[in-house]
Amino acid sequence: MRSRTRRVLPGFGLSMGITVFALSAVVLLPLAAAIMKASGLGWGGFWEAVTTPRAVAAFRLSFSVSFVAALVDAVAGLLIAWVLVRYTFPGKRFFDAIVDLPFALPTAVAGIALTALYSKNGWLGQFLYPLGLETAFTPLGIGIALTFIGLPFVVRIIQPVLAEMEPEIEEAAATLGATRGVVFCKVIMPELLPPLLTGFTMAFARALGEYGSVVFIAGNMPMKTEILPLLIITQLEQFQYQQATALGVAMLALSFVFLLIINLLQRWTLVRRGQA
Repeated sequence: MRSRTRRVLPGFGLSMGITVFALSAVVLLPLAAAIMKASGLGWGGFWEAVTTPRAVAAFRLSFSVSFVAALVDAVAGLLIAWVLVRYTFPGKRFFDAIVDLPFALPTAVAGIALTALYSKNGWLGQFLYPLGLETAFTPLGIGIALTFIGLPFVVRIIQPVLAEMEPEIEEAAATLGATRGVVFCKVIMPELLPPLLTGFTMAFARALGEYGSVVFIAGNMPMKTEILPLLIITQLEQFQYQQATALGVAMLALSFVFLLIINLLQRWTLVRRGQA
């Protein structure tokens, strides 16, 4: 008789059924409802709603600033994770806990705090504005807010991978004559690139949908500093439900394309390393 392997979780059928039900209830049904709501405009009305000059400006601002903020998070997150893993210094646990602060801080409070810091009379803004660096109520201020809320994703994804990497491999490469640049590019980065892309993806996705921490520091000027989530909220307040849903569906479709490209790039890096 063939012995059955005992599993902690139920069998495939029951597990798959629970998974499909949970995904349908939490993700698929709300998305289907949004698409059905937007379809009430018809293709012409949908295209008109998402291609108005105000909507195009909001799309451009949201995607461009979110992308740049995610890039900054990737670089800064890699550096912070490296310091927290590879070095021992006084107050290390305190700084490690600070990384999670954007997770726990309400987004509205974060927005108010950032505005107080970077406004013209703020603690930091009063020194930046004389240098010509206008932060609050500009795309730069939006980028600062999005970088703030996305940084923990990169740090927490890279940190355990760095902790599992053995420093002896780097020392062996250095012993064989490899320079620091070669060790970083040939030994360290191939291991860190997949989690780095994952952190970038999560930071980018988080920034696209961010509202609370941006609405205060953005200034919300149409065609200038109005992000797409704010435009959607504005149309909802004006009872333009179908137009708001159309913008949401278009944002969802574009986000899916961007994330799919990044995931394919991550898959490609794994295939090159022979892990997939």
